Amino acid sequence: MNRFSLAISSGIARVTESALGPYQTAVIRIGFTATWLLFLLREFPHRQEMYGPDGPWDFGLAQQLIGTNGSFTALIWSSSHFWFETVYALAVLTSVLLLLGWRTRTMSVLFMIGVLSLQNRSIFMGDGGDNVLHLMCVYLVFTRCGQVWSLDERRARLERETRARGERVGPDRAGPALWSVLGFALVAVTAAGRLDGDLTVPVILWVVWLGTGLWWVVGRRARTAQPRILLDVIGNIVHNGALLVIMAEACLIYATAGWYKIQGSRWQDGTAVYYPLHLDYFSPWPALADLLSSSGTMVMLITYGTVVVQVAFPFTLFNRRVKNVLLAAMMTEHAVIAVVLGLPFFSLAMIAADAVFLPTPFLRRLGGWAARARGRLSRLLRRGDDRTTPPEPRTPEGPEPAHVGFTA
Repeated sequence: MNRFSLAISSGIARVTESALGPYQTAVIRIGFTATWLLFLLREFPHRQEMYGPDGPWDFGLAQQLIGTNGSFTALIWSSSHFWFETVYALAVLTSVLLLLGWRTRTMSVLFMIGVLSLQNRSIFMGDGGDNVLHLMCVYLVFTRCGQVWSLDERRARLERETRARGERVGPDRAGPALWSVLGFALVAVTAAGRLDGDLTVPVILWVVWLGTGLWWVVGRRARTAQPRILLDVIGNIVHNGALLVIMAEACLIYATAGWYKIQGSRWQDGTAVYYPLHLDYFSPWPALADLLSSSGTMVMLITYGTVVVQVAFPFTLFNRRVKNVLLAAMMTEHAVIAVVLGLPFFSLAMIAADAVFLPTPFLRRLGGWAARARGRLSRLLRRGDDRTTPPEPRTPEGPEPAHVGFTA
């Protein structure tokens, strides 16, 4: 067998035998759910004006637009305020549960429903960060994003430890109950014709629901290991394919943005960064914006540096060191945009998308730091509880004195 055949066989084995990038997909899960959750909490006082049935983009206008483009949103099913508040609350709840990594496959689907329902209800409220989140919430459904740093991983580890001790693992009741409830809701919604329109979301919902049920049945009823191995291989292929799409999407975003900037005259003469710094809408810190734009050399360097980094990044993926340097530069740039231009959610979404390229040793080290910090915090809390808890009364040692039980 020649080298080419060996390379092909080893590549196929690598793609099918394991779900690649467990730490990267965990960071993507945490990053995007945290971004969406913070956005929902910040806009909670303004939720009715943005997505409610009586907002400026009212229910009738939304209904006309959805009827034209066929996009999915659960908020078009009813114009009642109760239904809107229910969908908004479920979007918050599923974001929290997916952030913690509880039943990640199911929560990723519900997270996608929440994102699409709110964003498609009022599409004119979004920006670039919302577009990235809109795409990534769909891709996240196909990933095994709960392999590390999740409650699912903790539950699986405890089950393995229990089996290693020779003890019996109790049946999983939460999973089948959740699957049954969601299946009943999916059948009811489909029968009512609420999923008419674009077929992408309905197909995803049905495939994930049926696939989850098949996975559970095979895991409990299969007499041999071959069916489980086959499903595991299919899951790995789907996960790795989705991870590749996420990486390609991030590269496409930067390449498109960079090449479009090259065609602009303001980017060519090095003054493009100056103008957004002096827009009132994008100047939460006018003094800081004036400081950055006070030097023409600084403005020129930032302008040209932004174009160079965005255009060059996709070509640096084959050189790990150069890629890591440009990745750090892009994340720093987005952090500066969040502060200087007042676009925190756009920056958080882009940083979460960039995290797919972070090296695994760095993420493992980061997880170790977080674990040690959590351990120190728990020890400090226990120490504080020990100090605040009053000591128990001491019982006298030895026989009781003779006068105990008598009154003076």
